[in-house]
Amino acid sequence: MLSKEKINRINELANKSKQEGLSKEEKEEQQTLRQEYLKSARKSFKNQLKGVTVVDPKGNDVTPEKLRQMQRNEKKN
Repeated sequence: MLSKEKINRINELANKSKQEGLSKEEKEEQQTLRQEYLKSARKSFKNQLKGVTVVDPKGNDVTPEKLRQMQRNEKKN
């Protein structure tokens, strides 16, 4: 998870961008923070998926093979 300070900085830069524009350095900082945020969000989402089991209405486990493989790889680590 991204720190509260970094999230606040992302929001500050977004607001400043809308109101008055950003300098070259601020645009670079904004892009770096956005990439870090996306990386964190993707990692969190993958971790959530690792705990998912898909079950059809009849109660059969129909978890996609790709997800099962990801879950097996996680157990090995």
